[in-house]
Amino acid sequence: MRRRAAEFRRPVRRRFSQWIWPLLGMFLIAGFVLFVFHHNQQEDHVQRPLVETNSRIKSVKGDKFNFTKEILSVSSFSRQLAEQMVLAKAYVVIAKEHNNLHLAWELSKKIRKCQLLLSKTAMRGEPLTAEEAVPIISSLSYLIFKAQDAHYDVATTIMTMKSHIQALEERANAATVQSTIFGHMAAEAVPKNLHCMKMKLTTDWIKNVYLQDLAEEKQNSPRLVDNNLYHFCIFSDNVLSTSVVVNSTISNADHPKQIVFHIVTNGISFGAMQAWFLSNDFKGSTIEVQNIENFSWLNASYAPIVKQLLDEDIRAYYFGSYQDLKVIPKLRNPKYLSLLSHLRFYIPEIYPHLEKIVFLDDDVVVQKDLTQLFSLDLHGNVNGAVETCLEAFHRYYKYLNFSNPIISSKFDPQACGWAFGMNIFDLIAWRKANVTARYHHWQEQNAERTLWKLGTLPPALLAFYGLTEPLDRRWHVLGLGFDMNIDNRLIESAAVIHFNGNMKPWLKIAIGRYKLLWERYTNQSHPYYQDCTTS
Repeated sequence: MRRRAAEFRRPVRRRFSQWIWPLLGMFLIAGFVLFVFHHNQQEDHVQRPLVETNSRIKSVKGDKFNFTKEILSVSSFSRQLAEQMVLAKAYVVIAKEHNNLHLAWELSKKIRKCQLLLSKTAMRGEPLTAEEAVPIISSLSYLIFKAQDAHYDVATTIMTMKSHIQALEERANAATVQSTIFGHMAAEAVPKNLHCMKMKLTTDWIKNVYLQDLAEEKQNSPRLVDNNLYHFCIFSDNVLSTSVVVNSTISNADHPKQIVFHIVTNGISFGAMQAWFLSNDFKGSTIEVQNIENFSWLNASYAPIVKQLLDEDIRAYYFGSYQDLKVIPKLRNPKYLSLLSHLRFYIPEIYPHLEKIVFLDDDVVVQKDLTQLFSLDLHGNVNGAVETCLEAFHRYYKYLNFSNPIISSKFDPQACGWAFGMNIFDLIAWRKANVTARYHHWQEQNAERTLWKLGTLPPALLAFYGLTEPLDRRWHVLGLGFDMNIDNRLIESAAVIHFNGNMKPWLKIAIGRYKLLWERYTNQSHPYYQDCTTS
């Protein structure tokens, strides 16, 4: 019997060295190897490690029981049971594929007993005893030998498990894509309370003639073109988030009356945005709201992005349903083709009389006085921005297609990327360098989406190439919409924190740790906010 067992182990070892380590190298198969070396003998050979374990059990009695150490110990009953379960589960799959349902049922039954016994061990805080472990180890060993006798050899096991691993990987990839889609859907959907507020404010705007007259009166204010004041711009259709940006900027400014905010929104949100900013006090600052639909110059003959919006193929790509799971959903997000998103490239056209302006995204919170940005020396550059290449993946080659000679011949793939969302623009230098024309050129070159796939940052990296002045990193800290582990000291020192990512602070999926940083600047005393939140 011992000779036969030894002869059986030698070819098994050869098969293991040829198949398992080169093919899988996984912990699952490592457990399988340990089991074969310890348990592919007859029942009388199983008794030897069991007896050796008894002395170890006596030595741990009285000590604090650690189930993790117990199940990792090579000589423990728990480890033996766990290894047998791994192998038994593999044979369950193989037995089902060979239509041996009775064997699969027997193995499954023993596996459940093993699980219950291990669970009981973990709950009571004491190691398994020989009396508990021997019967189930012996009976499961018998079934495994039975499976081996049915010609479910090591090679068959490996190949079957490999095919199942591949199938699981495909399912996992599909699930990842689906979760990404759902995440984007949650991020794009307008929460009920925001929709409620917009409806109430729009109603006020339509009914209240006084607000309309006040807006018309303020649109000709000389403060809107006074370059001795500090000018900020926001392009958004989200009333509440825009209010937070304005409120946080003004609350932390040394001289709020010297601040002018220029807001551009779409036709749907225009009335609500006007009603909100005309009926709330912002410490004497000036706030202008414009409707993008009134920009007659922003048409298909001038702006490539408008022409692309009218193209059927591009509309189908961005606005169609997510059919192909191989296409990353983020790359087909219609927000990247939004006119409001691309309006940042037309700032000199929108504000022809201004010399400097700070652009802010609607998902930022300002924590310090930003008026100091206007006194920074940009050294003749157009754009002042915080570089992001401290993280290795934020370099040009990650955003652009350098396999295309149009890109590789003109740009350095290792050039450092920078952040959109808090930028100081020298509009005099912008007009001199004709940055908008550069943007138009690259937008036209990318009509077939061969140079980059998404967003406003890639064309900005091209348009502002060689024209960007790096700012101190503390001016702009990103990641609060996806990164849960940002250092608190970095957040506290930041002038602007940016909730870029899907987990926006006004959504239920927001990261709770950062949400209060945004909520402190919401006007929660406003009756519409209270009514819409509670309803």
